[in-house]
Amino acid sequence: MSDNHLTDVRFDSLPLHESVLAGIRDAGFEFCTPIQAIALPIALKPSDVAGQAQTGTGKTAAFLVAAYQRVLTVGRDPEAERQPRVFALAPTRELAIQIAKDAEVLGKHTGLKIGLAFGGTDYEKQRKTLENGVDLLIGTPGRIIDYFKQGVFKLDQVQVAILDEADRMFDLGFIKDIRYLLRKLPSPEKRLNMLFSATLSQRVLELAYEHMNEPELIRIETDTVTVDRVRQAIYFPSNEDKMPLLVGLVREMGEARIMVFVNMKREAERVQDYLEANGIHASAISGDVPQKKRMRMLADFKNGVLPVLIGTDVASRGLHIPDVSYVVNFDLPHEAEDYVHRIGRTARAGAAGDALSLGCETYVMSLPEIEAFIGHKIPVASYDPADLPQLVHPKPRKRRPPNKRGRPGGGDRSRRPRRS
Repeated sequence: MSDNHLTDVRFDSLPLHESVLAGIRDAGFEFCTPIQAIALPIALKPSDVAGQAQTGTGKTAAFLVAAYQRVLTVGRDPEAERQPRVFALAPTRELAIQIAKDAEVLGKHTGLKIGLAFGGTDYEKQRKTLENGVDLLIGTPGRIIDYFKQGVFKLDQVQVAILDEADRMFDLGFIKDIRYLLRKLPSPEKRLNMLFSATLSQRVLELAYEHMNEPELIRIETDTVTVDRVRQAIYFPSNEDKMPLLVGLVREMGEARIMVFVNMKREAERVQDYLEANGIHASAISGDVPQKKRMRMLADFKNGVLPVLIGTDVASRGLHIPDVSYVVNFDLPHEAEDYVHRIGRTARAGAAGDALSLGCETYVMSLPEIEAFIGHKIPVASYDPADLPQLVHPKPRKRRPPNKRGRPGGGDRSRRPRRS
């Protein structure tokens, strides 16, 4: 983490429990990031916080440190059964997993137990862990509601409620589930509430004021909306030149770690097929990929085995992947905010990175809104069509026939609802 990404506020200058400070030292943290320096003193009062900060700025550590301090200070009734005291909701399973990993490091010396609940895998394993009692419950709304309705755990002892990436919760249609769960918690004045979001839109603020106790609003502003150290550029290819240009750019990037964003799952598969056919190892991540395969794919990407990861906007949130050198917007996103979220995958924690966009005939109409949102024009890059590589076309994919329920494949998925 580079020095100019940090403030001069030291963690050990804050009124934190020694076991929390020990976890902070284990994580290698000494000075707070801007969001931590502002949010932590408020949450430690304690007062509720609704914070806006770009991805990669240290939001997770901010709310975890405050949560640990709260439950260690308040304690719990030794006669009561072990039920969740910290309740953290995330929009995606990848983000939930990352929060839990950070919680394990920061809470190593606290003696508090962590439980995960997310869809796609490990149903019975997760259930057993939660039935045995946890202090921190981290997960996605659908799986948590599933277990809650079965009585696997109670929510009446929650002392800290956390909503991460709240704006993404709306985008993914989770808002009714969130309201259902928040109404099962103790009243807002009896708990510490923290909400973090890349944007504090009107709908997010309405949620905050409805389910929080007079939260203090904090916004971490930069000179521009986007991460300062992201070098941005845009090409204007024809639709025919778009795929050859992508292949040529990826080849020029060499051994770098690259994320490619598209607007539709089917396009992610097409891009993967073209890159693979032309000698570039790539994989597309989407909600349809089984969880174990998704986790293996992310591990390969982090370890450098997989150089190119392709995803839609669902993949642009909650993926904590260090050292992403390039983000390529193969498709310009429909929403300007998604452009910021995508390019925030690079230049994390003070590092530098590059974001290249292809303003093709289909999606270039999104450019004016994006440039208005980020407050400046994206520098234009040029290419010579004569220099584009001749592509090998991939073989057509074999599509599985739909099953009786109209889904690809033959498995019966009706036994257990999977909402996340």
